Amino acid sequence: MKASNAIARKAPPHRQVDPLADLRQPDDPPWDVYLTGTVFLDIIFTGLESAPVRGTESWARGMGSSPGGVANMATALARLGMRTSLAAAFGDDHYGEYCWDALETGEGIDLTPSRTVPGWHSPVTVSMAYDDERTMVSHGHEPPPEEPAPDRPPHARAAVAALTPGRRDPWIEQAGRKGTRIFADVGWDDTGAWDLAGLADLEFCEAFLPNAQEAMRYTGTDCPRRAAHALARYVPLAVVTLGAEGAYAVDGRTGETAEVPAIAVEALDPTGAGDVFVAGFVAGTLADWPLADRLAFAGLTAALSVQEFGGSLSAPGWSEIGAWWRKVQSLPGQDPAALKRYAFLDGLVPGECARPWPLRRAVPTIGFGRTV
Repeated sequence: MKASNAIARKAPPHRQVDPLADLRQPDDPPWDVYLTGTVFLDIIFTGLESAPVRGTESWARGMGSSPGGVANMATALARLGMRTSLAAAFGDDHYGEYCWDALETGEGIDLTPSRTVPGWHSPVTVSMAYDDERTMVSHGHEPPPEEPAPDRPPHARAAVAALTPGRRDPWIEQAGRKGTRIFADVGWDDTGAWDLAGLADLEFCEAFLPNAQEAMRYTGTDCPRRAAHALARYVPLAVVTLGAEGAYAVDGRTGETAEVPAIAVEALDPTGAGDVFVAGFVAGTLADWPLADRLAFAGLTAALSVQEFGGSLSAPGWSEIGAWWRKVQSLPGQDPAALKRYAFLDGLVPGECARPWPLRRAVPTIGFGRTV
């Protein structure tokens, strides 16, 4: 499917859509999604002509600042209408104050389980984007022991967990045994073991969402689709992202499979796209959508995000999704079958608004207020 490329900043999302509205009951958990991790301050330089050259000074045409790390996922979930609770350690500095305010006030994320750690400074990542590439430099120290995950995670419909080979996170078992649906991803195994037995918390997860390389290494297969089927023997739902080819999923409980191709876009910055994909899939799953619709929605939100610079800055809200859907339907030459794949959006997206698309979002910079 063709997609108009969004390179301008978009307006702060307005949560006109609650995907779970028809499912909510008075005795529901207070939160849709719980997650925990480390919040970074991301500083993004854009518009560089080339990579910085040793011994010279480079000027960037643009700069943005935003919460990063686990904040990318939390922001993506909140902008899709999920009631999101985050447990994180925040630095005892201006960066930490800025990130706290941006997440709590700007995005409406619950930070009750979070805390500011006295004497600990915020981790920082500087990202430089140029020639469709990016270079990142990070600095930080490990948070104190037992930070930030609380002893008892708040009750939530779902939680997103990053599995670590060879390590258990007690909160995952605690949440899973209370009925929270755990969606897990995993990073690169630096040990080289690639042993599923080392992912001990996988037994408490409903869904596992690795990329193609990770899935094939963990299963010893040479095909990501075969890898997904192999993973479905260990976890009820296996979702393997295929990069430019889209994503493939297997529901081991029913035998259902689904594959949705990626939307072709001009990718400016892939930072946080994987987090946005997971957020979209979680939202669709909690809303009880068909498997193929969940994959299509997750891929769409990720595609919209890579057309922007920055992690949490780029996460789309429902205004952007609705504007994209109206725009692609108005373009000539669209494949009817491709449009049909996203027809489920008709009953979800906000109505026509006066603002054009791409929408503009002010780049939040420390020391300045937000503008629209």
